[in-house]
Amino acid sequence: MNGLAAFLARGRTAHEDLMSDRVRLFRPGAETFDRETGATVPGVPLVLYEGMARVRPVAQASGTEEQAGEREVRLLDYEVALPFATELPAGERVAPGDQVEVLASQDPRMPGLTLWVTGAEVSGTASAWRIRTEDRT
Repeated sequence: MNGLAAFLARGRTAHEDLMSDRVRLFRPGAETFDRETGATVPGVPLVLYEGMARVRPVAQASGTEEQAGEREVRLLDYEVALPFATELPAGERVAPGDQVEVLASQDPRMPGLTLWVTGAEVSGTASAWRIRTEDRT
């Protein structure tokens, strides 16, 4: 193993040691309309990943306020770091609109938090796979 590869391996191991949260990364299924009940039925989600992660707010983000219908929504940015070696199901890529649900965390306020993916970063020299998300509450 050359110097760079050894350095990256140590960095990736160290980053994984910080991953104390557990998340589910998924793509919501297509909704359908049930004419008999008049209700919209959610589709079956495609789970892209479930496992350890590090979820943290983006320090520079001040959040923005947006109008959603007749309600003010504050968008807060989060970074979700997954292990560098994370593999997705064949042919799938993370895309805006996918969601991350926090399943467990040392912070008791985080489980149940749902974040919307806005983008993903890729780099051969990264210590983790970073996914940009926002909290739309």
